[in-house]
Amino acid sequence: MAATTQQPRTLTTREADIQMMLAAEVHLGTKNCDFQMERYLFKRRADGINIINVGKTWDKLMMAARVIVAIENPQDIIVQSARPYGQRAVLKFAQYTGAHAIAGRHTPGTFTNQLQTSYSEPRLLILTDPRTDHQPIKEAALGNIPTIAFCDTDSPMRYVDIGIPANNKGKHSIGVLFWLLARMVLQMRGTISPGHKWDVMVDLFFYREPEEAKEQQEEEAPAIADYAEFSGAALGGDWTSGQIPDAQWSADGTAVPVATGGWSGDAVVDGGWDAAAAPPPAAVPEASAPVPTGWD
Repeated sequence: MAATTQQPRTLTTREADIQMMLAAEVHLGTKNCDFQMERYLFKRRADGINIINVGKTWDKLMMAARVIVAIENPQDIIVQSARPYGQRAVLKFAQYTGAHAIAGRHTPGTFTNQLQTSYSEPRLLILTDPRTDHQPIKEAALGNIPTIAFCDTDSPMRYVDIGIPANNKGKHSIGVLFWLLARMVLQMRGTISPGHKWDVMVDLFFYREPEEAKEQQEEEAPAIADYAEFSGAALGGDWTSGQIPDAQWSADGTAVPVATGGWSGDAVVDGGWDAAAAPPPAAVPEASAPVPTGWD
């Protein structure tokens, strides 16, 4: 009886996304747990770390994507992050989905004070951390703005309408979450075919250290031309050795002497610079009138 070889099973979209989330440590929570986040826990490790059920995380991502697609004008969606690890992710998410990004500190009164120049009335608010972004959550609650937030096991769920259970403290975790959410939104809009892979890499959503970004910019900068190209040999002299040619060649092949004596091109006599110049004529004192010494 011939042995049958089993072909490797192709992973579904959900299984591939869950593997990516596990690699980015999206499932790792904290040792503390809010009572409203207990329903999303898988188990508790021996060291006290709470493990999040990534299956429920994926389901909540799909629910959030459906809500985002329901907004007709993408500019009415504000995605915000005060944490440095999430600022690059929200900017990339806004770039690919058309939403409005606020990266950095939230200006109080942005959603409530109509006298401010930065006043806006969004139809949906997406946040990275409910604890860090507590100010926009309170203002959104006053303006009846629905709120979507990535919630860790210890995050407060007050005024959060859709809480996506995930690790919101790691730079890789935040980047993967926003990348998955942006891809789901584009798939539901029809921009990306569900069967094809998104050509945008998830690395673009990761936070980058300033030193690392500076080193990469220096590597990508064009190299400065070598100074040897501008040496004296190209201009008629050897600057590296300090030698100057004594003669130049004319068109007929004869050597033409080069004046090396002075700035005007005149030859210098054996005496040197001082001897070449004629001495000025001696000044002859003129007879002066006698100076009066007193009154006559």
